[in-house]
Amino acid sequence: MTANSIQDEVKAKYGQAALRIATDGGGSCCGGAPCGSDAITANLYDDTQTAQLPAAAVQASLGCGNPTALAQLHPGDVVLDLGSGGGIDVLLSARRVGPTGKAYGLDMTDEMLALARKNQASSGINNVEFLKGELEAIPLPDNSVDVIISNCVINLSGDKDRALREAFRVLKPGGRFAVSDVVVRGQVPAAIRRSMELWVGCIAGALEENEFKAKLSAAGFADVSIDPTRVYNIEDAREFLSAASIDVAAIAPQVEGKFASAFVRARKPLQS
Repeated sequence: MTANSIQDEVKAKYGQAALRIATDGGGSCCGGAPCGSDAITANLYDDTQTAQLPAAAVQASLGCGNPTALAQLHPGDVVLDLGSGGGIDVLLSARRVGPTGKAYGLDMTDEMLALARKNQASSGINNVEFLKGELEAIPLPDNSVDVIISNCVINLSGDKDRALREAFRVLKPGGRFAVSDVVVRGQVPAAIRRSMELWVGCIAGALEENEFKAKLSAAGFADVSIDPTRVYNIEDAREFLSAASIDVAAIAPQVEGKFASAFVRARKPLQS
């Protein structure tokens, strides 16, 4: 798959998800399961967080983690959410940085941007701005952001090196990269990996964790760390794999514990 074809698929899939949520309040995530009901998207946000937000923002959460719970956000920070979708992480971040801070959401899908802006209007949160653009060409100036968050979106990029370089560019010196994403832990046969990625990330290109670290370092980041937050087992994916005519028992030893949601941290050096 080329970078452009991946981008087209991602746009189509998440555009459809946004329209479903906007029209009937429902979405479908990986393997056809309703969003929030499967091993990937379930129980990522607690009730104290979701109670503050429009229901559509919660329903449009198609991520694999909760970066707002793990990122260190402070009043006055400028935060950028890469692949902001329906806006849940942007709105939560905006509350945490307060009126002296700002939260940007970046998405390339018109339908998701429309849904996010509707959710912002319903929430009454004003220190938010949603931008149309791509991870590989962020429409913000150099050294303009304190913290970058993202929720299971880096794996969808067709050019991860460029996306990480862009993240580095827009961060202020000392700025923090704090994202949730899917990672692969160790080696998995290519055919099996593709099937599991389709389940874990809908349309995914998850990096092996050491490769992710290497790409962050190559982009200029320091203090890189990856901490798994939810490790998936073969039972989590059984229904999806069986529907794809894959012998679950046969592949289990090659897959068990190899795919995980993780919190990825890094920092832009003060001098780079």
